[in-house]
Amino acid sequence: MREPVELRRKRILAVIHARGAVSVSALAAELDVSVVTLRRDVEELSREGKLRRGHGVARPVGDAEPTTPVPAPRAGKRDEGPSADGGAVALVVPERHSYLYETLHGARTALEQAGMRIALHIFPQSAGAERPQVERALQGGARGLLIAPRWRSAAEEEADYGWLAGVTVPTVLMERRPRPGSALHALDSVCSDHWYGTHLAVEHLVALGHRRIVLAARNDSPTARSIRAAFAEIAAARPEVEDWAVVLSSPNAGPDRSAAPDGAAPDLAALLRERGATGAVLHGDEDALMLVQRLAESGVRVPQDCSVVAYDDVVAALGGTPLTAVAPPKADIGRAAAELLLHRLAHPAGATGPVRRTELLPSLEVRGSAQRLHRAEQ
Repeated sequence: MREPVELRRKRILAVIHARGAVSVSALAAELDVSVVTLRRDVEELSREGKLRRGHGVARPVGDAEPTTPVPAPRAGKRDEGPSADGGAVALVVPERHSYLYETLHGARTALEQAGMRIALHIFPQSAGAERPQVERALQGGARGLLIAPRWRSAAEEEADYGWLAGVTVPTVLMERRPRPGSALHALDSVCSDHWYGTHLAVEHLVALGHRRIVLAARNDSPTARSIRAAFAEIAAARPEVEDWAVVLSSPNAGPDRSAAPDGAAPDLAALLRERGATGAVLHGDEDALMLVQRLAESGVRVPQDCSVVAYDDVVAALGGTPLTAVAPPKADIGRAAAELLLHRLAHPAGATGPVRRTELLPSLEVRGSAQRLHRAEQ
């Protein structure tokens, strides 16, 4: 199924707001669309006043002067020299990740306001791709590090603990919470409280009278794993919840992408009928929009037949049915992480106080994709 135009343009804006000016050709390569399609999107977004465009460049509306576009780094590409990152804060994030680009935008804003130079490093989706980018940043003279590792599986996460704990410059994890007792437990981190976000979703559905609830969620990131664990705990502990289940939200949503080689999408409509479920929590946004479309194709209406709460709120509002969604404070996460790193950098002697593990609470954006269950249906 082709990516919706609104979703693609949301991704375009997320990248531009996070990185500043970007060349159209580099942006097309990063988002895996043709240059012609990307140029058409940029022209339309420019007409709507959502970005500015120049000679082959797209930039945020707020940029007062043209800036040098930042191309999307390619896997294996070397930095131009040992001084490329000298004196800068290195921002290390995965490619094609709209959620974390919003986090990156928050960090960028705080660092620029502090007059700090930024060196952006984007790593590919392959396992272990974070480490080479961090090593390049350190070799280039980066004085601090903000990083959001991909960590598709718990094994990938554990494999990174040792070398990341040995980084010799002040480091803050963004939207990641290492395993308690691990080598990274005592590393500064700023993260959303995803247990609370999951609680908001379940509480909303229960308050509307839903007693049978399904979670269709990804399982390929620390956030996804936190949501799945929190849902199981919360649903099992709520006496009002009579039945619950957890399934993958798409065939590519697990750490092993070969698990569903036929590309078959989960049959959420069949599962809802089988379980008698009237409510669903869907993670993440893109999967949620696709699942709602497939429910409609199967004759299941949202919210009349099934109430839905999405989790992420990157593009949940853009669907044909705008989705009620849990909204982690993505930009605030990045901003808080940058401010914590700035605090560390202001004390080069190391007298910076205790390690901080900060959690920010998500909110619930109600848009009408969930409605009260009529008494006859309960």
